[in-house]
Formats: sequence, structure tokens, C-alpha cells
Amino acid sequence: MTDIANHVHTETRSHKPPRTEFMVYFAIIFAATLPLACLTWALAAIKGGHLPAKGPVARAWTQARIITPMIFAA
Repeated sequence: MTDIANHVHTETRSHKPPRTEFMVYFAIIFAATLPLACLTWALAAIKGGHLPAKGPVARAWTQARIITPMIFAA
């Protein structure tokens, strides 16, 4: 006779998001943040009289790197 009640299910779920899905979300968020990053970069350049150290692409990339994991953590 088999005792099913003592059977331990050892399958573990990975908490890492699928890489393809993560990259799709990252690309969408990057594309959405790029226009605003260009605008804020241009305004900072006009107001400050010099170009900011971080360009608009780097700003958008940073924002996408911050926002995308928040979506997967929720």
C-alpha cells in the first residue's frame, strides 16, 4: 500500500521572469521614456547653458532599468 500523504513535491518554481518577456517590456518602456528623456535633457541643456553629463538615451535606459523590474516584482 502506498502512502500518498507523505509524498513531498520537490518541484520548485523559478522566481526569475522569462528573459524574452522581460526584454519586450524593457523595449516598450524604453521607447516610452525616450521622448521625455530627450525633452528633459534639452531643457536642462538650455537652462544650464551646457550639456548634461548623461545623454537622453542613457537617461531613458536608466529609467527603463528601474521601471521594468518593478513590473515583474508586482
